[in-house]
Amino acid sequence: MKPYNIKGFDHCELYVSNAKQAAHFYRTALGFQPIAYRGLETGSRDRVSYVLKQNKIRFVLTSALEKDSAIGRHVEYHGDGVRDISFSVSDAEGAWKDTTSRGAESVLEPCLIEDDRGQAIISTIKTFGDTTHTFVQRDGYKGVFLPGYQVYETEEQIADPSGLVHVDHVVGNMPDGRMQEVCNWYEKIFDFHRYWSVDDKDINTDYSALRSIVMASENEKIKIPINEPADGKRKSQIQEFIDYYHTAGIQHIAMSTKDIIETVGKMKDNGIEFLQVPKSYYIGLMDRVGDIDEDIQALAELGILVDTDENGYMLQIFTKPIQDRPTLFYEVIQRKGSNSFGKGNFKALFESIEREQEARGNLEPAGG
Repeated sequence: MKPYNIKGFDHCELYVSNAKQAAHFYRTALGFQPIAYRGLETGSRDRVSYVLKQNKIRFVLTSALEKDSAIGRHVEYHGDGVRDISFSVSDAEGAWKDTTSRGAESVLEPCLIEDDRGQAIISTIKTFGDTTHTFVQRDGYKGVFLPGYQVYETEEQIADPSGLVHVDHVVGNMPDGRMQEVCNWYEKIFDFHRYWSVDDKDINTDYSALRSIVMASENEKIKIPINEPADGKRKSQIQEFIDYYHTAGIQHIAMSTKDIIETVGKMKDNGIEFLQVPKSYYIGLMDRVGDIDEDIQALAELGILVDTDENGYMLQIFTKPIQDRPTLFYEVIQRKGSNSFGKGNFKALFESIEREQEARGNLEPAGG
């Protein structure tokens, strides 16, 4: 029996070139409320971080305050991107001891952090690429986030929530041939199980393809799809990510909503750009997925996709990359019983991504 339990996703930390400007974008475009801050004013000399929250989702946006720092090198090499996917755990020291005894590489040994609002314990291990997993145990802490952060208070920066509720899953992209190795790692280190999978026969177009295995924690609160490119006539979107991120890394974070039409409508009004599928996708949609509660015309106007399985259906849509490099993007998802990951939508989605790749000049033949 493991000496700790994983409760769920705690927060996602991104290393970015300008955290203050990124925080403004996450507030005004995505509807996240700034809740905590760490920087020069709090005694942090090497980095500045803004913590933003919407319902159960927390993002930490971090930038370097010093030249030639690990944060700065990460941004220079990868561009803005996800550095850490943190898990809320019952015992951060137990999680670190157990995972490192199974072969995980330590990044931060268990550390007690405290301030006048209590104490917390954190520890960190390395996963694929330059990404890490931090274990957070904060049952003894009464503050807004973690010790070392001050409450972010400003009347001028109140967010208008877009309706995002919790992190549904986080997707990692691997170089070709690395997917199975990484999935084996999650099995060995965490006892994760293989929840769902597809191969290049399931997910392909005339030009590109991918393989994917979804790894899940025992309680299935954590789901991490692991992707790799498959051979095709042209460059896969997974390979494009690897080319610009330069290593394995987080491709996208899927966030749930209880009303995807309202959420996507708000985000579009705020300037978020989404991938669009041809209107022909919606012809005969009811025949493919059966009866749904939503208005087909409203879905078509926003470009929201629908897929079904034996448990129900789900609705999803993907943003365009949210930074200059064609790397990190976000997914908005609403589940109506379905536990799938949109297998029936991948062809339409891939064709949409390929149109974007072509506009960027990155759809050359594989090996070209």
